[in-house]
Amino acid sequence: MVKAKDKKKSFGQSIKAYREDRKLSIKELAHETGYPADLLEKVEKDETTPPVALVLQLSRTLKVDVETLDGDENRKGSSRAKSQKKRAGSYAYTQLTKSGSDKHLGAYRVTIEPNTAHEGVEYHHEGEEFIYVLKGRLSIVVGKNTSLLEPGECIHFNSALHHALSNPSDEKAELLVVLYIP
Repeated sequence: MVKAKDKKKSFGQSIKAYREDRKLSIKELAHETGYPADLLEKVEKDETTPPVALVLQLSRTLKVDVETLDGDENRKGSSRAKSQKKRAGSYAYTQLTKSGSDKHLGAYRVTIEPNTAHEGVEYHHEGEEFIYVLKGRLSIVVGKNTSLLEPGECIHFNSALHHALSNPSDEKAELLVVLYIP
């Protein structure tokens, strides 16, 4: 049983191992992903949980399936991944679709705590994004445009543009987020 635990790497340890296997420096990974080196260092040290967009960008850049990035070599199937909720700062997300190197569409249920914004950098990644507000309110900045969405409203945009989400209301916001990455 101890050996099984030895095989388990943290997300950050997995990212660092894949980066080093590809002989990339942290600065080179920053240039490849478009995210700052200091943020990537915090991810590798498990000091911060990366947002979905960064996880997808790391997966693409390192040419590895998203599911393998959690470092659990013993896991079979994706049922655990679907039910696992991940926290990243003031928001949490649950993956709703199976990931894979041949998959281009990913769906997530995202919750953002009341009166909070995503912490850190603005997000951007190749492809398109669709966000549908299930509950609460969402303020989203895409490029230089800001939209305020209520339950039942949605937005579809080019996710290569810098974007940032926040919840300006006193209740938790719940979103359905669908990402298409070519």
